[in-house]
Amino acid sequence: MKSLKIAGLNLDIIWKNKIENYLSIEKKAENILADIIVLPEMFSTGFCMDANEIADQKNETLQWMINLATTKQTAIAGSVAVRENGKFFNRFYFVFPDGSYDFYDKRHLFSYSGEDKVYTPGKERKIINYKGFRILLQICYDLRFPVFSRNNDDYDAVFFVANWPESRVVAWNHLLKARAIENQAFVFGVNRIGTDGNNLTYTKSSHCFSFDGEEISVIEDEVFYATLDKDQLLSFREKFQFLNDRDAFSLL
Repeated sequence: MKSLKIAGLNLDIIWKNKIENYLSIEKKAENILADIIVLPEMFSTGFCMDANEIADQKNETLQWMINLATTKQTAIAGSVAVRENGKFFNRFYFVFPDGSYDFYDKRHLFSYSGEDKVYTPGKERKIINYKGFRILLQICYDLRFPVFSRNNDDYDAVFFVANWPESRVVAWNHLLKARAIENQAFVFGVNRIGTDGNNLTYTKSSHCFSFDGEEISVIEDEVFYATLDKDQLLSFREKFQFLNDRDAFSLL
């Protein structure tokens, strides 16, 4: 597939209310036609440290994502708080239209909020292969750590899902563009909007940047869209072979 249409939701997440968030997303998704619908970080509850209260223990949000993906025949992606084997994870699910799925557990936990005291960090990067595109999954604070998302010529696009407050949104905007330029890849960043249970406010700041740093998203009400063109990406990389000069390193 030479192009991929992605839709991201500018979602005002209802604090700790999974059912209401499911219903809100379903309503917004009714008229969306896209290959992938991307939801913000912890889209079913908000970014919350009360893991005992909010974390999925029976895969309820994953099952909801599977139902939505199979019904719409569209991939659904987003992050959820989950409990597994007595540990909590901030888990980014990617659910395929046939109901199968893969996931990435957030590596860089936000110590400023105490996330590192509650959740367990992931250990591995995750790249999804979907319709001819290789997609790296990343969550919020991961954006500040470029080594972990460095393109080893193994992905075409990276998804960042976030609850990134308005008070620090300038960093979010600039770092998304930087990741696109330095990695010669599409960067699709989905941030929530509204006010959360900690009285933090979030402004509309979701973006898609192309491999040269150009903004390519189009906003339609509460949804923003971007079409990723694989031929344009490969042509740009062939002309400007900057990735060939990258430093060689390995993560411990």
